[in-house]
Amino acid sequence: MADISLDLGHDEHAAFTEPSANGNKPTIVGLYGLPGSGKTTMFEKLKGSLGEERFAFFEGSALISELCPGGLAGFKQLSEPAQKCWRECVTKCIKMTCVQGGKTGIVTGHFMFWSGSQSEPNQPVWTDEDAKAYTHILYLDIPAKVVAQRRQNDKDRVRPDESLEHIERWRLTEKKKLRALCRGNGILFVALPELHILDRVIKFLEDFRSHDESNNLVRVKERVDRFVTDQEQLKTMLVMDADRTLTAEDTGGMFWTLKGESGTLEGFFGTSPKYSYTTFRQATLLYEQATTDQEFGVLCGEIAEKVTMYPEMLSFLKRAAKEKHVGIVILTCGLRRVWEEVLKRENLDHVVKVIAGGRIADELVVTPAVKGALVTHLKDAHNMYVWAFGDSPLDLEMLSKADQAIVVVGDKRTRSTTMDEQLAKAMETRGLHARQALLPSNVTPRLDTTELPLVQLTEEGFLESVFVQRNAPQVIHTTDKKAAKLLATSMRDARVGGPALRRAHARVGGYLALEYLTDLIGLEEVTIRHVLGSDTTAYQLRCEKQTTIVALMRGGEPMASGVSDAFPLAMYVHANEPGNVKQHHLKTPLGKQQTIILVDSVVNTGKTIVKFVEHIRNLSADIRIIVVAGVVQDKFLAGDRFADEKTGKLDFTLVALRVSPTKFTGSGSNDTGNRLFNTTHLK
Repeated sequence: MADISLDLGHDEHAAFTEPSANGNKPTIVGLYGLPGSGKTTMFEKLKGSLGEERFAFFEGSALISELCPGGLAGFKQLSEPAQKCWRECVTKCIKMTCVQGGKTGIVTGHFMFWSGSQSEPNQPVWTDEDAKAYTHILYLDIPAKVVAQRRQNDKDRVRPDESLEHIERWRLTEKKKLRALCRGNGILFVALPELHILDRVIKFLEDFRSHDESNNLVRVKERVDRFVTDQEQLKTMLVMDADRTLTAEDTGGMFWTLKGESGTLEGFFGTSPKYSYTTFRQATLLYEQATTDQEFGVLCGEIAEKVTMYPEMLSFLKRAAKEKHVGIVILTCGLRRVWEEVLKRENLDHVVKVIAGGRIADELVVTPAVKGALVTHLKDAHNMYVWAFGDSPLDLEMLSKADQAIVVVGDKRTRSTTMDEQLAKAMETRGLHARQALLPSNVTPRLDTTELPLVQLTEEGFLESVFVQRNAPQVIHTTDKKAAKLLATSMRDARVGGPALRRAHARVGGYLALEYLTDLIGLEEVTIRHVLGSDTTAYQLRCEKQTTIVALMRGGEPMASGVSDAFPLAMYVHANEPGNVKQHHLKTPLGKQQTIILVDSVVNTGKTIVKFVEHIRNLSADIRIIVVAGVVQDKFLAGDRFADEKTGKLDFTLVALRVSPTKFTGSGSNDTGNRLFNTTHLK
């Protein structure tokens, strides 16, 4: 038998290695335990309880006896390589039988033999085919004293007497080696004590039979679909992580500390974690094997009492709860029971939906991929405008796919140490546009605040941007700013026209670009040569070369030139109609453009802007669109008649110098374009 590396020093909480993709892989559960642990008795009880319509039952030794010439006695006379070959043949037959019958396989077998006279155990009875075939291992983790008594009372088998100390050493060694093999091959492992063991094994097997990554996502979507359906007015959805986002605490860590097993999850995920479906399913099984349902509920209640939400977050959620068009979903890899208790205490349980796991009864696990997929589902299936809030690499998928992303930054001593690097990478490679909220406000920011601008959750301007009705574009305007009033004066003065008016429009474009677009898009550091002769750090618009400025001709050209002056590396395009914006304006040799800025002097009915947005969305579904304008008619912002027919929302941000109730349908000397280019004599 080929040597299988099973280092006893291997951390039993090491990270998972994912199995090779195999869409036809059946569910096959190995039922293991020491001789005398009750595998055979359990096997027969399971056959009687579960029946053989959905499950197929295999006893390893019996199959070898049936298939191998000379039966089990003949098998024992074979060389070690020949025995391995027959074991692999048996495993392949089990796998084929399960595939052909569409059944879940339950297999009993021995993993490791160890006589008390030996200083070390025999080589494990395990092959590469076992590693490929098994999806789950249920280990009957029966106390040594019980095993010894059963071995002594067994009248059907002659078993050598072994000391309690040896049986215990055997149990611990076998469990550790088997657990390590499972971790290395992406096999889910559960060790079950004797208490209520039959009922628990049946519960596990029923779950194993029906649960996979595909239907896990279906279940998550069904829960959010029911939540949305029950609240027909929803147009904006807040999707929030929980631990270290709503609170400074890590409730999973608190759970294991209360259990006296501090550090369990940290060791389990490893130093280079793969945040996969399999990993999070195994985490659920850790909770299952550690506690009964009743014990789990008690512990979750104790944890909830200790959890204190950030005051800013609590205030934000209570404000959001008053907005009928805003929904709140807590989507967390943590424990559902804990967060439902916390929300109940804060009188928010009736408005906030918690989607999370922790127990088999929850029927789901939340992974980073699930978080990202759910944000996409909310946007595509429900036409939602989605704000995502998260603190760690687990949240980057949903942050990247949301309309607005807020990175919650906590105390440097407890926050994720890998987030900075992965966040910067997501901003560079995934086009993530995010801002950061410091909780509390005196903690050290992540990255650079030019790259990741600061936002205050309780600031009225931020709250307005979150709770604005999403049947109109998100609007940022400077109507009441003193600078805006000065800039608007030249634009409104009937005596100003031609080159002077064009310069006034250019100044407005530059002002809006420098003051507001830099906050929306962010900045990045560059190295320049200082006048004193040394290199120094300077700044430019983030992804400036991947930005396209489109002047809507002809009235938008002077203002667009001011934006272009502020961002000189951006592409500059003139467009008389939407069709003038081509695919090559949105994709260059550097790759996809990140942002497109449409510039017009006046937005009246908004129909032209909507046509441009629809056209650009047909060319690029995910490019960020910002509209810059000198003045916008307020009626454009009031209704939903300009909503994108495909998505139910105008998916862009509008930045305007001012909003006005005046309808701008000028002609001759009243037309802005004529005033800009001294053609007021034209009608």
